[in-house]
This record gives sequence, structure tokens and C-alpha cells, in this order.
Amino acid sequence: MDRRNFLTLGGFAAVRAVTASGHSQDHTAAGGAPAASHATTQEGLIMRRIPSSGELLPAIGLGTSGPFEVGADENSRAPLREVLRAFFGAGATLVDTSPMYSTAEAVLGELLTAEQQSKVFIATKVWTPGSGGAAEQKGIEQMQRSMSLLKHKPVELMQVHNLVDLDAHLKTLRRWKEEGRIRYLGVTHYTTSSYPDLMSIIEREKLDFVQFNYSVGTREAEKRLLPMCAERGVAVLINRAFEDGNLFTRVQGKALPAWAGEFGAKSWAQVFLKFVLANPAVTCVIPATGKVRNLLDNLGAGTGPLPDAKHRAQIVAAVG
Repeated sequence: MDRRNFLTLGGFAAVRAVTASGHSQDHTAAGGAPAASHATTQEGLIMRRIPSSGELLPAIGLGTSGPFEVGADENSRAPLREVLRAFFGAGATLVDTSPMYSTAEAVLGELLTAEQQSKVFIATKVWTPGSGGAAEQKGIEQMQRSMSLLKHKPVELMQVHNLVDLDAHLKTLRRWKEEGRIRYLGVTHYTTSSYPDLMSIIEREKLDFVQFNYSVGTREAEKRLLPMCAERGVAVLINRAFEDGNLFTRVQGKALPAWAGEFGAKSWAQVFLKFVLANPAVTCVIPATGKVRNLLDNLGAGTGPLPDAKHRAQIVAAVG
């Protein structure tokens, strides 16, 4: 472990010494005005409530698309073991995956230790393109396989991936939730063009979660989708918070502004993630990484104060 990782983990330990698990922690916004208080983990990570149950979730999660799509060789898997160790050691719990992500479910299931399995909040998906009239049965078989690969029952959250075969799968998910085979159900997408469909589904269906894209560079969700989720009591998972890395390109060569320190951001990644979390409708953001250094940087965004309206305007202007 390098010096930066050691110091970052030490920072989480310091927060743990002064913050009680699940208690509220008040922060002060720039200018001395009190910011909204947050429930935090023992390690100091901001937690958000799942509206349908009241359960608290750490607001920084982990995506698996890309980094966890590896083979069986230890050289590929060793860094992921370290990522998971640091992730759970920092008090985070939600890991998002999918059968679409080639080997990710199997790799995750094989790497999670027994202790990590007892802590993890698994969010996976059902995805059956081209199934036609067989979608319902194929979805059942796929979800059973996912649970087997993940070595995790019940799965906390099962999501209909990209709205494919939505009605067929929601029928199964409702039944499985009643039977206790899953705890929550939801839907996902990753493009702004899907927002009208997502809003229509939220209006007519009782969902626990919805997952979609939102970032400082793509703020369309602020207009209607995020307010609707808050109004309807639907938890929100955010993907593509870095715009697949494009946000870093847009600030390349720019020094981190001094005002970033006013809400505790120590990197551009933390600025981008704190921007997302500053919207109170967001439950958890799920950046994917296979590097401990990047993971710890991401987790740092889930501690301390969040940007206020002035800061958010500054972030938008800085990204351009």
C-alpha cells in the first residue's frame, strides 16, 4: 500500500474515533451557515435513507462494470481484493453489478470474504435482450444464476437493466420481494433519452429504486426526474458521475480551486461526486474502479460537508 493510501485510511480511522455509527453529524457550509446534517457511518461516510423502508445506506458505492470484468488469474484479481478490503474497511456497503458485465458477478462472488458477504448490499440486474415471449422464464433463470455466482441470498436489490422486458421482469420481482428472495426492486438506464420512460414508470409502478446517469456535465435530471423521485419516495442510484472519464478531460491542467476546500474536496473526483451528492434526492453514487487509490479518493467525497448552491454554480462554471 502506498503512502497516499495509508494516509487516506488513517483519515477514515480518525473520523471513526469521533463519529458514532448512524448518528447525525452537523457540518458548516461556507460563510458559516449550517449545512444539512447527515447520518454517518462509524467511519464518517454520509448515509442516505431508502424511502420505502427507512434503511440507511452509505452514499458512496462501488460499480463493477469494467474493472471487475477479469479472468481467474491472481494478478488481475489481487488489486480487486484490495479494493474490496478498503471499501468495506471504510464503512461502504453497496456494490452494483450485472450479468451484462461478463465475469463481474462471478469475480465478485469469488472475491468477497465471509465477513464482506455479511456486510455487502448487492445491487444486481436482470437483462434478457432478444428473449421475446420467453423473457419471464429466462429472467428467472438468469437471476437464479446471478445469486449462485454472487454466493449471496437474498440479493438486496434486483433491477431491470435498461428497462429491457420491463413488464415481464417486474411481475417476477414483485413476487420475489413478497417471498423474501430479494429485498428491493428497481429499474435502471444510463442515458438522458431514457428519462421520459423512467418518469412514466415511476408514475405507474411502485419502485424502491431507480438508477440513472447524472453529473455536473449532464444535469437534465435536476429538472423533473430527481424531483419526481423525491416526491414519490424512490431511492436513487447514480451512474456515470464522471461521464466515463470525460469530466477529467475537461479540467485537465486546471488546479483545484481554493473554494473546493470549503466543502472538503481534495481532488476533482471529490468535487464531481460531492456535486452529485449535494442533491438530496440522490441516495448513492456508484463509480467503478479497480484501483485502491481511486477508491479511497472516491470515498473521501462521502465525508464532510457538501457544496451549497453557490459552490454548485462554481463547479458548473469550472467544468465549462
